[in-house]
Amino acid sequence: MAYLTVSLCLLVGIVVFSEVARRTASYLFPNRNWIPYVLEFISTFQLCACTHELKLLAEVGRLEPQIGLTLTYLISVIHVLSFHGAICNPTGSLEHLHRGTLTRRRALAQISCQLIAAVVARLVMPRLWSLALSDMHELHTLMDFKCTNSPINVPLLQAAAVELSCAFVMHSAVSNLDKVEEKYRVHAIAAVITTLVYAGGHLTGAVFNPALAFSIQFPCPGNTFAEYGFVYWMGPILGMTGSLLLFDKVIPAISGKSTIQKHPNSNGLKKKKMN
Repeated sequence: MAYLTVSLCLLVGIVVFSEVARRTASYLFPNRNWIPYVLEFISTFQLCACTHELKLLAEVGRLEPQIGLTLTYLISVIHVLSFHGAICNPTGSLEHLHRGTLTRRRALAQISCQLIAAVVARLVMPRLWSLALSDMHELHTLMDFKCTNSPINVPLLQAAAVELSCAFVMHSAVSNLDKVEEKYRVHAIAAVITTLVYAGGHLTGAVFNPALAFSIQFPCPGNTFAEYGFVYWMGPILGMTGSLLLFDKVIPAISGKSTIQKHPNSNGLKKKKMN
């Protein structure tokens, strides 16, 4: 299990590097209008880079499922605590656009930062793996850093339904996070993510994030770009739309009152100030 220790050290290194980059940017350029986009880029890079390593552990390292789920939970907690209000998900940005907390221009810029960060993570991780820090990394280097199979293990419509359902559950949970006591919110988000990965991971990878999918799933063989787009982009967008319709339209129409409290950031947590 030496490769697991190496991967854990690499994950810690990615998080520490990203946090240092966030704090440095905020310190050197305080109160600049473009700093939120820099933080969005850095945080999305952190998400994608860490997920690349977790995916490698599962597919090449043949990590036991219970260990993989434990790591998913722990890294999700770390992400939520360290993102400082970054959304890191295009469907989250679209939801904020719908709620009026983002303008069209800011939403477009935010999504662009997320997609660029996804591409950068896809390019950077092979450079780290080429250092052959573990036998698993060396094996992946010999495989030319390529996936061997498509991440979609069910028919396309079913796969899109899986991603739609995961996105629906995730957006519904985040939208109603104000109903959870604040000290439990981080763990609630991590628990939902881990549960969805357990339920749908063997079917599609349970990504429910278009930027993350663009980084870790689209390079894999077995399906066309359009098919991946249908599953990993259209599915989550429809899932987010379904959540909005249910909690912003259907339930208020039935109950006569709104069920959603608008949040200043993507996870219902108070945005942390970086000292």
